[in-house]
Amino acid sequence: MSQRLFGTDGVRGKAGAPPLDPATIRRFGAALARSLPPGSGNRRLLVGRDTRASGEWIERELAHGAAGCGGEVTSAGVISTPAVAFLTRELGFDAGVVISASHNPYEDNGIKVFSGAGEKFTERLETQIETMVADPAWETRGGDAPPLAVTDLAPIYLQHVRRALPDAGWLKGARLAVDCANGATSDLAPRLFGDLGFDVLALNCAPDGRNINRDCGSTHPGQLAAAVTRAGCRLGVAFDGDGDRAIFVDHRGQVVDGDGVMLMCGLHLRQTGRLKNDAIVATVMSNIGLEVALRKAGISMIRCPVGDKYVMQEMIARGLSLGGEQSGHIIFSDLLYTGDGLVTALSVLQTMAAQGKELAGLAEALTTYPQVLLNVPVGRKPHLEDVPEIAEVVRRVEASLAGNGRLLVRYSGTEPLLRIMLEGPDEGEIRALAEEIAETARARLS
Repeated sequence: MSQRLFGTDGVRGKAGAPPLDPATIRRFGAALARSLPPGSGNRRLLVGRDTRASGEWIERELAHGAAGCGGEVTSAGVISTPAVAFLTRELGFDAGVVISASHNPYEDNGIKVFSGAGEKFTERLETQIETMVADPAWETRGGDAPPLAVTDLAPIYLQHVRRALPDAGWLKGARLAVDCANGATSDLAPRLFGDLGFDVLALNCAPDGRNINRDCGSTHPGQLAAAVTRAGCRLGVAFDGDGDRAIFVDHRGQVVDGDGVMLMCGLHLRQTGRLKNDAIVATVMSNIGLEVALRKAGISMIRCPVGDKYVMQEMIARGLSLGGEQSGHIIFSDLLYTGDGLVTALSVLQTMAAQGKELAGLAEALTTYPQVLLNVPVGRKPHLEDVPEIAEVVRRVEASLAGNGRLLVRYSGTEPLLRIMLEGPDEGEIRALAEEIAETARARLS
């Protein structure tokens, strides 16, 4: 039986401990090289990493293992996840590898793999690698893992990203606050916005290997909000550690999340005839307010499980141009099939420039509905449809929402809990409905 390595977004864990110990990482690199089609020569891999202290030795071990199985590894050094995805496709690599744990603290790290098409690996290919890593019939290359020379590929990526903002119009020269989370965009973002003619207030762009995401970036926008209002910026944007998500702050210091971005950009793309099939993809975490606002504009919203790879898969299957997550992973498929914080930021600026509105004005189109979350301790976890009393109350609540609210009832995957989430226009009403479900669950699942 193969060892489970991949989670919802690659391999994650504490750097130095399984599955991110040196031996497993070296074996992972070897398995990746072995899994790629042989072609006419070596399998070409592109590797990039964020600013964590563990990134360099993980890169060395992975590359050494890959080289022992016919892999030819090029290191792009510190660079964002979407940059690796784009460059892998653009420069004809067989696969791309990102060493990052995204928005997690520096002690963590991870490995994400992209296909030669610049798309995240499918679960079938992930299972193939896991099986190979667990197979005792072969061994990896021995010896010390040497350091890798870094090839500067950032200019090629940034040239591509600039396509998202062909003309800043009346926004040119505007003051922007940019929080890079001491991560992979610490050099990329200030350079990009500065080259485009913006007055850049750079925050958290001094990585030391240990300060990535520390009280900053997309998961901690408070510092950015304070800087925007204090310095009189037109807006602020915060990236996460690996640069694939972006959260915004308007000139008043109000946070605008991925739901707000999908709505404003979706409406703009439809108005300009570029919203394919008049639909977008969002996850089960997006607020019902987004769905209602899109519906009023004649735009369908397709929900999928949490994880930008699931967003991507749904977009490809349906031929759509926009999708994303409330957390700030937004995919503009005309440019790239993965979330890209820089592309998202430029797309928001392009929407502002074209619509002649400030970010605050565009964000007003989204009414975020109240949300109630309840966790009910349970002693057992039968299928909910097999418990008639729970199934009946769930059906009754869904009927009462009548398309103007949303209900999610599911078990926790890690704790003995039933999670109940309700959204709707009236907080008192949805709280009462959530409590009704919770009361029934307590009586039947204790």
